[in-house]
Amino acid sequence: MRKFGIPHIVLALAGMALLSACGQEDTATAPSDTNGAAQEASAEVKAQIEARQAQYKKLGAAFKTINDNLQSGSPDVAAIQTAAASIPVETATMADWFPEGTGPESGVKTGALPAIWENRADFDQKIAAFQTAAANLNTVAQGGDVAAIGAAFGATGGTCKACHDNYRLDD
Repeated sequence: MRKFGIPHIVLALAGMALLSACGQEDTATAPSDTNGAAQEASAEVKAQIEARQAQYKKLGAAFKTINDNLQSGSPDVAAIQTAAASIPVETATMADWFPEGTGPESGVKTGALPAIWENRADFDQKIAAFQTAAANLNTVAQGGDVAAIGAAFGATGGTCKACHDNYRLDD
C-alpha cells in the first residue's frame, strides 16, 4: 500500500482533538458583586468550548480511522466509508462552533486564537473549503477506490492545515 504522506496532518488533528478535550479548566473569575450573572455566562461559554472540543475529538477519531486504514496493508474500506460519511455530518455546523466570546479572552483554556474573530470572513471561507473537501472525501470513499480515497483524504487534510496555520494555537 502506498504511503500518502499525510500522517502529520492527521496526527495534528488527532493531537488537537485530544489536547482540546483534556485538562480543561474554567479559569474565568466573577466579581463577587455580580456573582450569578457572571458565573452563568462563564458556565455557558465553558459549555460552548467543551462542545466544540468534543466535536473536534469526534472529527479526530474519524480522521484517525481513515489514516490508519490507508496506511495498513489491507484497508478496511467499510470502516473508511463509515468514518468519511461521519465527517460532513459532524461538521455541518462548524462555523457555529465559534461564537463571540469563546476564545482565549473567556478565561477557558482553548487552542482557538483571537484571529478567528478578527478575520471571521477568512475563517468562515476556510471552514467552507474544509466542508467542501469533506463532502468530496465522503463521495470518493463511498466509491471504494483506495487510491482515490487517499488523494481526497490528503486534500481534506490540507484544508485542515490551512485553518490551523492561522487560527489554532500550537499547531
